[in-house]
Amino acid sequence: MSGDEAKLVDASGDYAFVVRDGEPVDQPRWRSSRVVLTSERIVLADADGNQSFPHGAVELVDDPDGVVPEGFPADGATALRAGNHTLLVDAPEVDAFDREYCRAALDAEVILVKHPAVVGGVVQDTEWSKARFRFADDTVKLALPGGRSTSFPVEDVGTVETATQEVMGSRRQVVRLEHTDEEDRSVETHFSGTDAHCRALAHLFEAVVSERGSEEHELTETERQVLMALYSGVSPFEMSDFVGISVEEVEEIYGKLLEMDAVDEVRTRTEVSLNAHGRNLASEAMSEQ
Repeated sequence: MSGDEAKLVDASGDYAFVVRDGEPVDQPRWRSSRVVLTSERIVLADADGNQSFPHGAVELVDDPDGVVPEGFPADGATALRAGNHTLLVDAPEVDAFDREYCRAALDAEVILVKHPAVVGGVVQDTEWSKARFRFADDTVKLALPGGRSTSFPVEDVGTVETATQEVMGSRRQVVRLEHTDEEDRSVETHFSGTDAHCRALAHLFEAVVSERGSEEHELTETERQVLMALYSGVSPFEMSDFVGISVEEVEEIYGKLLEMDAVDEVRTRTEVSLNAHGRNLASEAMSEQ
C-alpha cells in the first residue's frame, strides 16, 4: 500500500464472478479469500494471488438479485460491478458489508459540499466548497475550508434525494440529505463530486433510512396536520389551538406517533420533538398535499 492508503477492513470471506469480461459465467463458484478494504481499493486475496479494484471503478449493483444466476447460493452477499466484471463478495465477519464498502470508498475523500443548503425549509445563500468526508462511529464528519467542521449522527438522517443540477459550472449528480445540526435545526446538506462519490453517498444514506424500516403507517388527516405542524416548528404546547382540536386529542396523537417511533418524548405527556423518522413521514405527508 502507498503511504496515504489506509486499511479499513481485513476479513475472511468468499467471492465469485458472475460476469467476467462482459460475459455471464456459466458455472460460477465461490473462492475463499481475504477481503481487504482500503481507502483506495478492494482487494481479494486467495491462493492464486491478489485481485485489486480501485473504488473509482467499482459500483454497488442496484438490483443484486438480477445478477445472481438461478439456484446459485448468494444469500447475504454484496454484488459489485467493476468495469465489465460483476462479482459477489461475502464477508460474514463484517456487518452490512455494502455499507462498509461505501464507507471505505468515501474515507477521507475530498468531495463537494453545500452546508447548510436549507435551514428550516428556507434555502440558504451558501456556496459549494470542498470538504473532506469521514464516516466513523456512525457519525458523518466534514472538514470544511477555513478550519471549520461539522458533524451529525447518521441515524439522524431523515430523507435522502438525488438530482442532477448545476454545481460549480457543470452538471453533476447531487445527493440532498436532510438531518439535524448541532443546534437541533432541520437542515439540508447537499453533496456532490465524482459519479463514484455520489453512488456511494446515496447508497450509504439510503441504507441508513431503509434500516429504520419501511413499514407503511396509516395516518388520519388530523394526524398529518400535527406531523406537518411539528415539522414546521409549531410548539407542542400550541398544537391544540393551531390544529383546532382538544388537548386530549393532541395527547392521543402524540401517543400514536411515539408508538410509530416518529417522535422523541421530551417531557412526559406534554412535549415531543420530531426525530429523523418523523421528519421523513412529515416530508412525505407534505408532498401529498
